[in-house]
Amino acid sequence: MSDHYQVKLETFEGPLDLLLHLINKYEIDIYDIPVSEITSQYMAYIHTMQQLELNIASEYLVMAATLLEIKSKLLLPNPTLEIEEEYEEDPREELMRRLIEYRKYKEAAEHLKEREMEQSQVHTRPPMQISKEETQELPAGAANIYDIIEAIGKVMERRKWNRPMETSVKRQEVSIDQRMGEIMEKIKDIKQPISFYQLFPNKTRTYIVATFIAILELMKQKQINCKQESNLDELIVFRYDDIR
Repeated sequence: MSDHYQVKLETFEGPLDLLLHLINKYEIDIYDIPVSEITSQYMAYIHTMQQLELNIASEYLVMAATLLEIKSKLLLPNPTLEIEEEYEEDPREELMRRLIEYRKYKEAAEHLKEREMEQSQVHTRPPMQISKEETQELPAGAANIYDIIEAIGKVMERRKWNRPMETSVKRQEVSIDQRMGEIMEKIKDIKQPISFYQLFPNKTRTYIVATFIAILELMKQKQINCKQESNLDELIVFRYDDIR
């Protein structure tokens, strides 16, 4: 795999989706967003995406700049503001409005999707033969793309600590198909869920990127699943047909 391999994923829905994920994951009050904390978390995701050479849309970088601007406004006192002056708008107001509006549309879209699935069960046409695989549901706590990226970020962080003081640079070609096969063999041999981090015995950047793509492709093909037992827990990986 080339060191300049660029990954383009259609899974990302935009920076507001990432922010909403962070708000839900860390149980943040959307009406009182701790900008410093959420900016740090957001920038960590952007950094990991860049390390993975993901083709990041410019809107993610625009949001990063917006968060940093809001953070600076909250940190720096306004010398022109006097007690007698009228209320000054919270720098977070516009972001909160956008997030609340986005959440409404997202919830409405999910509701419509549920209604569509319900309507598809109404017998207005000849019955179709549906396989077991098509009817299987994702397990509770199933990981999404942002959970995977966060876990990869931790792998990258561990790589820094484990890196030797002196290294000899050697180009290593990593086949994504080969990594997919190795992951399936590992899960089959162990025959039980394994830690996400066990899939990264080699922590070179090309190996991490290839493994990341292999995991996403296996999830897309419904061969494996990733899950968190509870919020903020470590990810576990298991075969798709082993619904938990």
